[in-house]
Parts: sequence; structure tokens; C-alpha cells
Amino acid sequence: MEIWINPACSKCRSALGLLDAEGAEYTVRRYLEDVPSADEIRGVLARLGLEPWDITRTQEADAKELGLKDWPRDAASRERWVTALAEHPRLIQRPIITADDGTAVVGRTEEAVRDALSRE
Repeated sequence: MEIWINPACSKCRSALGLLDAEGAEYTVRRYLEDVPSADEIRGVLARLGLEPWDITRTQEADAKELGLKDWPRDAASRERWVTALAEHPRLIQRPIITADDGTAVVGRTEEAVRDALSRE
């Protein structure tokens, strides 16, 4: 199991606390320092079953600067979104937990983190 975190994020710290309390084995990826490639983002999206705009933090300054709210959310625009996430990792929703069964969850709630734990 791997968890993509920003240490400054309270949701990330809560998820780590729950994983630790449950004795889970996991690897931490500080995705702002170890930025995921476009291929890695595509892989996580496939595991999540989501589109790039579904995991984009549209309220971030970078999102406003790029004008993301006005970008089309369709198949033709998918790569543009993936590229934006790879070039501006602050836009990636967090934490993302990749489970050992090949799936992933956005662990913003205790319920989502527990869901990831159940997939080990």
C-alpha cells in the first residue's frame, strides 16, 4: 500500500494516524517532492476509476491561474488535465491510497481509509 501525501494537509495526517493505529504496512510518497509522472497519474486514475478532473483541487491558486474551471471535461481534454496534474502536483487531491489489490481510494474520510485497509 502506498499513500500520496502532503505533510501540511490535515486529511493526510489523519489518514496516516488511522493507518498507524490499524498497524497497516504502507509507503509514504510526498508527491510534492516526488512528483508523479503523467503515466503514474494515468495509472492511479485507472485504479480509482475516476477522471483527472475528479481528483483536481480546483480551488488552488494554480487551478485559478490555469483557468481549470473553464476547461472541458471530456475525453478529448483528458490528456490536458493529466499534464496539468503532472506539472502542478498541488492540484492533485490528497491523500490517495493505492491498495494492494490494484485499486485506490482518495482517503479524505475515515470511511475511505478503512475501505483501503479492507482491500489489503
